[in-house]
Amino acid sequence: MTDFKTLTSARARKQRNFTEMEDHVIQNETAFYSKAEHYWKEVPPTVDGMLGGYGSISSTDINGSKKFLQKFLGEGKGKTGTGFALDCGAGIGRISKRLLLPLFRTVDLVDVTQDFLDQARMYLGEEGKRVENYFCCGLQDFNPQPERYDIIWIQWVIGHLTDDHLVEFLRRCQSGLRPNGLIVVKDNVAYEGVIPDVVDSSVCRDLNLLRSIVSRAGLEIIYEEQQQNFPEEIYQVHTLALR
Repeated sequence: MTDFKTLTSARARKQRNFTEMEDHVIQNETAFYSKAEHYWKEVPPTVDGMLGGYGSISSTDINGSKKFLQKFLGEGKGKTGTGFALDCGAGIGRISKRLLLPLFRTVDLVDVTQDFLDQARMYLGEEGKRVENYFCCGLQDFNPQPERYDIIWIQWVIGHLTDDHLVEFLRRCQSGLRPNGLIVVKDNVAYEGVIPDVVDSSVCRDLNLLRSIVSRAGLEIIYEEQQQNFPEEIYQVHTLALR
């Protein structure tokens, strides 16, 4: 799945502090996940659907991600390999098609919506032959194969996990990395606290909260930057490289 938040929609909702939102999510954990699954089942399996009607930003997004990722790839000490990549919340494979498959030998996709993964098989075209696995699973339940991936790419999906489940998922991702592997999280960030989205059943966290979750998972942010040239009405999008 893929989505991002706009300031317009967020302003219509009451912002809650971290403790209140965490309690709210935990008390309704089953509904939190089931409502999100239902929401995505109703979304058309297109690039525009994946981007909430903002399909026009796809190239800007991919170009920014490519420049970010290429800082870490190559030969030499500490550089990340280009063998295996995992696309988390992959949707129809927009990121796999335009970012990961051009850079990595083999890619796996994981998404909670089977219709999206079915569409991905067609959308990826000839290059899709280098996709080894299509996992239909929510990230709260997904276990990456240990020591398999050079890159685990997680974009516009962490808001669909509770804090504790996100911590646990990041820990499992760390176990799924090969030597010098990298976890990349790219997502919207709130200006302060946690903002719930009752439409797609997700939350948008501020950077400090996201950084604290990364720390709880035992990971370190080795590089961070803000995506540029997105429409003004979209919440800031930050990309974090973790090891």
